[in-house]
Amino acid sequence: MIKTFRILSLAVGISSTLLLSPSLTAQTAAEAVVPVSEVQRQVVAALAASNATLEATKRRSDRELRRQLFEIEDLQAQIAEVASAGETTAQELQSLRNELALEQERFVEELAERDRVYADEIASYRRAVEDIAATPEGLAALERFNAGEEGEALAILDRLRAARDLAAARRIAQLAKDAWQRSRESTESLIARFEEITRLDPESLEDWIELTRLEVIAGDLKAAQRSAQAAYVLARTQREQSIVQNDLGDILLLQGDLTAALNAYTRFLEIAEQLATSDPGNAQAQRDVFVSLNKVGDVRVAQGDLGAAVAAYTRGLEIAEQLATSDPGNSQTQRDVSVSLDRVGDVRVAQGDLGAALSAYTRGLEIAEQLATSDPGNAQAQRDVSVSVNKVGDVRVAQGDLGAAVAAYTRGLEIAEQLATSDPGNAQAQRDVFVSLNKVGDVRVAQGDLGAAV
Repeated sequence: MIKTFRILSLAVGISSTLLLSPSLTAQTAAEAVVPVSEVQRQVVAALAASNATLEATKRRSDRELRRQLFEIEDLQAQIAEVASAGETTAQELQSLRNELALEQERFVEELAERDRVYADEIASYRRAVEDIAATPEGLAALERFNAGEEGEALAILDRLRAARDLAAARRIAQLAKDAWQRSRESTESLIARFEEITRLDPESLEDWIELTRLEVIAGDLKAAQRSAQAAYVLARTQREQSIVQNDLGDILLLQGDLTAALNAYTRFLEIAEQLATSDPGNAQAQRDVFVSLNKVGDVRVAQGDLGAAVAAYTRGLEIAEQLATSDPGNSQTQRDVSVSLDRVGDVRVAQGDLGAALSAYTRGLEIAEQLATSDPGNAQAQRDVSVSVNKVGDVRVAQGDLGAAVAAYTRGLEIAEQLATSDPGNAQAQRDVFVSLNKVGDVRVAQGDLGAAV
């Protein structure tokens, strides 16, 4: 059985004028053989090794076919020998492999001429194999299949098939996103899934928005801006346009273009306010106003306009508290309150009001801890605790309470390291570790512990 398989894996027709005998040199082969692509080599190898070819050969076996098979086996042995010996150039070895592929192709064609049932079977199989080999991933899987790693290859092909099936790809991506949110899937892997989906269906706004936000998290701002621009072209409704404006503002802010970021966020706020006014009972519309106010506040802080910043944040906090009160079981609205409190605290620190800042941070931390405790697998909830304890630590440093500061920073560092370890492709998570280490180091310097600081 093994012998037959090896013969057939070489088999696909032979021409007596081009057959490589043991006495034929690699140079002669190089002169005689026309170029053959890797796709052609792998496709024809799969055809030759197929069960259809094996069965047809059994049905139609005659002296000529057997002669061709044995001669092809000799060629296979010669290729294996020169490859292991390493005495030929890559071009010469390539020529031998091209010759093998051509002989295999001739064998399949001759067998198909003799057996119409086989001709129909192998034509259908060829179409399937060529489709698989049409992508680099499929070609690599086919190569593994031809090398005898069928199980591994089929697993890859199953995944590729699912990815090409748009509905299945989206379902899988949603599962992957859920795993990512629980730190069981890397950001890199999730981005790859949504890149594939947007290639399959470039007309889906939601997919482009998802990809944009993931690329921002990964720190690839150029890619994120391209994705956001693709999303903007697809945005039809006012709310869709506002969502894309928000994402563009995030990217521009990270790029340091404060004026452009403020313009994007202001447009987001204008649309959000229009929609919230026209539908005051719509919680999502109210939350859009909250989000846009926070974003405007962020830019105002960066511009140094603390009065405008605290006004935006305070108004946003009021909306968040109203939404949280009306829906106390909603973790998102509770988180919104915590985030708003952190922002208000930031401005109070900048204004020198440490007492008000600590009060805001402490209340925000309490909410973040409750959410993290209720959903320990939620990476975002855990990160929120890390961010909040670092802010508390900042105030403690400003107040001169270095012991409390280092305790807060150390806790934040522990959480950041856990998240970074579970998702090494998440640029934000890696940066959080960097920030926490610097904070701990700064306090150690202030305490005079230079060894721990360094």
